[in-house]
Amino acid sequence: MVETEFEPVIGLEVHVQLQTRSKMFCGCDSDYQNASPNEHVCPVCLGLPGALPVINKAAVEMVIKAGLALHSDIAEYTKFDRKNYPYPDLMKGYQISQFDLPICVGGYLDIQTDGEPRRIHMTRVHLEEDAAKLLHRPNDASGGHTLVDVNRAGSALMEMVGEPDIRTPDEARAFLVQLRAILRYIGVSAANMEEGNLRCDANVSVRPKGSDQMNSKVEVKNMNSFRAVQRALVYEIDRQTRLMKEGQPIAQETRGWVEDRGVTVSQRSKEQAHDYRYFPEPDLPPLIIGRDWVEQLRSQLPELPEAKQQRFAQQYGLSPYDSDLLTTSKEIADWFEAVVATKAADGEALGQRAKAASNWILGELTRLLNATGKELSDIPMQPQHLSELLDLLDDRTLSTSMAKDVFEDVFNTGRTPSEVVKEKGFTQVADADSLSPMAAEAIASNPKAVEDYMAGRDTAVKFLVGQVMKLSRGQANPSLAEELLRARLEERKGGA
Repeated sequence: MVETEFEPVIGLEVHVQLQTRSKMFCGCDSDYQNASPNEHVCPVCLGLPGALPVINKAAVEMVIKAGLALHSDIAEYTKFDRKNYPYPDLMKGYQISQFDLPICVGGYLDIQTDGEPRRIHMTRVHLEEDAAKLLHRPNDASGGHTLVDVNRAGSALMEMVGEPDIRTPDEARAFLVQLRAILRYIGVSAANMEEGNLRCDANVSVRPKGSDQMNSKVEVKNMNSFRAVQRALVYEIDRQTRLMKEGQPIAQETRGWVEDRGVTVSQRSKEQAHDYRYFPEPDLPPLIIGRDWVEQLRSQLPELPEAKQQRFAQQYGLSPYDSDLLTTSKEIADWFEAVVATKAADGEALGQRAKAASNWILGELTRLLNATGKELSDIPMQPQHLSELLDLLDDRTLSTSMAKDVFEDVFNTGRTPSEVVKEKGFTQVADADSLSPMAAEAIASNPKAVEDYMAGRDTAVKFLVGQVMKLSRGQANPSLAEELLRARLEERKGGA
């Protein structure tokens, strides 16, 4: 991104599909992802005359929980409104949404980039229904046409509007990552951008640094990953900055992100605000949200990522970096604590076990999950398996290299580490009598490494340890091997 005397002003609007069993205002199944087109439909979501909507209570509760997690004020009196616009993906010709009285008002989300804390304020969180999906067929024999799949129409959709407090693309990404973690922790959405159940639009403008003025803003759409959001913002900020330096006007418009080209392109002008002609939805009564209901939902909230991160650092002595990575996913955080809980420990022993568990989870487990494309719930390996593996490392039955082989086997099969060790004949050689001849052979066979050590190149001993590991077929205890090698080398140095 170009370094200039200008600064960006960024506000994010996030749409989240809620994990309700049925749609927002009817009883149709909301799990439509793998359904045939227009399979999950009824008179209500088709917008047929005379069909009446009914509010989905579970969706309202999910929005309240999201608001509580974001420190928002929960309205005591709210209502639904008709938002009128004539798009072909809107079956009724209007969308049932919320205008002036949303369920949640205000709030904030704390983020960190480069270790610096930032508070991003929220404007509102409200509830509405999703639109249908348009399938464009531009190049057929008839000259092109568009199909409408109504399965998505009427799905419960939560819109979260942030204040323009974000100043960098990195902050925007951090905001979305933290928001996704919260949504998953409280169980209201899968919040997966690639699958479309979390969608983000960004409003971007640029102004001189230190200025309070708000210049023409550009809305950027079509970003389907955190990386895409970050790249699109970098491009758009650079584009607007160059225009400002050249004295060119910045059009207030909607632009779309083109992933393969790495650019934003103009889609439509937004010089004039669209008149949606909002008015209260006459077929739905106002919604009264009692304080008892709110407190009941508050009591159901789990420990949230920020609080869990702080607890992990304090209780287990983990670094803020490790604590942050472990708590990004509730499943990973729970798995980590299950590993630690399988062995009674406190004080220094607890910290050592927690650090070891953290290293294996953030290292080997994460590597294998990424390589296989699996989720934690998909694998047969269980927390007690890793705990047993750590015990085998502690009592020197296994070396680290052996443990990695055992870990991968357990990851794939669900067998216990002890079963894998027995089958493969893995036993670490950890007695001096067995390793001494190997240390002697490594020294005798590698005079150049010995010469380097004598010349003060301490790293040469690491090479010799590697030779002992080869001679032992990976079964030597590396710490003991290094100890024996150093003793022999120092004895030789003294004799010289």
